Amino acid sequence: MKRCMFVDDSSVIRKVAKRILGSFDMMVIEAASGLDAVDMCAADMPDIIVVDAALPDMQAVDLIRQVRGMPSAVKPQILISLVEFDVAAVMRAKRAGAQGYLLKPFNRPQLLERFRSLQVAA
Repeated sequence: MKRCMFVDDSSVIRKVAKRILGSFDMMVIEAASGLDAVDMCAADMPDIIVVDAALPDMQAVDLIRQVRGMPSAVKPQILISLVEFDVAAVMRAKRAGAQGYLLKPFNRPQLLERFRSLQVAA
């Protein structure tokens, strides 16, 4: 079973993602802050990480760099989550090690299509 971490200070976003992805044989792990996400990744690296671009405690690119710098057999695919498309933010995230972006709010078809593009959902 693939493991996906949603890092977002919005409990609503995390719960919606969990509900959508849980029905597709994917375990969703929730982190409400960047620091929580770093600790959780250090303990057990997920396969996919979706990082909110506007975390209250750290920059998304800093979180991505920290995750990329961790020694792990699992090399997660990382998406940055944005409320509106921002080319500069997407490019900064990609330079830090992200594979792409996800616009929110998202619905079931949008989320699943993004995961299919990463080849992590059926």
